[in-house]
Amino acid sequence: MMIRSIIAGFALLLTTWGAGAESFDRFIADMKRDAAKRGITPKTFSLATKGLKPDPNMERFTKRQPELVKPIGSYIEPRANGALLKAGRNKIKRLSKTLKSIERKFGVDPYVVAAIWGMETGYGRGIGNSDVFRSLATLGWKRYRDDFFRKEFIDALVILQNEKISRKQMIGSWAGAMGQTQFIPSSFLKYAVDFNNDGKRDLWRTTSDALGSAANYLASKGWKRGQPWGMPVLLPKKLPRHALTKSWKTWAAEGVKAFDGARFPKNGNATLFFPAGEEGPAFLITENYEIIRDYNSSDSYSLSVGLLANRLRGARRFKTRWPTAKTLNKAQRMKVQELLARKGVEVPNRTGRIIKGVRFAIRDFQQQKGLVADGYPDRALLKALAK
Repeated sequence: MMIRSIIAGFALLLTTWGAGAESFDRFIADMKRDAAKRGITPKTFSLATKGLKPDPNMERFTKRQPELVKPIGSYIEPRANGALLKAGRNKIKRLSKTLKSIERKFGVDPYVVAAIWGMETGYGRGIGNSDVFRSLATLGWKRYRDDFFRKEFIDALVILQNEKISRKQMIGSWAGAMGQTQFIPSSFLKYAVDFNNDGKRDLWRTTSDALGSAANYLASKGWKRGQPWGMPVLLPKKLPRHALTKSWKTWAAEGVKAFDGARFPKNGNATLFFPAGEEGPAFLITENYEIIRDYNSSDSYSLSVGLLANRLRGARRFKTRWPTAKTLNKAQRMKVQELLARKGVEVPNRTGRIIKGVRFAIRDFQQQKGLVADGYPDRALLKALAK
């Protein structure tokens, strides 16, 4: 989506920009055959592809995703405490009944839903103006992420044919994410809902449909009702900076406190999380955090959503100093994952994305080597792995 899981947000995993050896016209012809297998009529296919040309700016767009290149602190601060906060408070007041209904139906924190809405499109102001079919066709033709966008192109055709949506309405981000909460076509087909019961799933013009769909996505991924996404915390000086999972009750007993003095939940577990390493701020995060991260596979994005949601709920500003040391780039993160695997540590992916399982793999290796087991990939870890 972005669900953003494509750019995650979608969860977009950067891969080599393909050479595009086949002609674009040949690609479209191949897509026509594949579309027919999904029941797409010649009329629908022609409507979507008539006069379609590849987007020459696409390669540049794939290299300019701020949640992947900006230092985490400089990414989070303006999003959690800037214009999105003021605009979001006004939106929440006007949509309080809708958000409460969404919470009752899906059991998802309405402030998190609102924060995702704000992060994705500025509360519906910036849904994108790129032709979804042109974007997906260009990415599919270039084999960006192999066959991923080819499949999304077919799914977009299914939406055009089966939903009450016009060809003109099929606009979105440069990567084909659509509507106020930026669903990629496959996510639209799985999770989009007609929340206002008007007979169509309109994520572009109907805010309740967009918000309900985002909540349905989170709920479908396993959102735990009544549990927070997490919170920034203050740690006792003597507490080891290890990325361990314990009950909220245990963390409290060990002297961990919420940054703003809030009470910990009575039930459930949380994991100590250092998004910028042990020298940076500490958080306790739950499985709900991982579900936000599934929406867009980026800690910068997920923490921005969580902290913005907290501010929208009324929490005071989280002030902290983020480390300014240069972080590992994507190639170095992939090298970390490769070296971990060579040493027999189970690594769930080798794409450079530091998801939950990768953090735990790093933590386990750090513990073995007597390093601070914060689960954070830094130069010290890379050096230790290279020995």
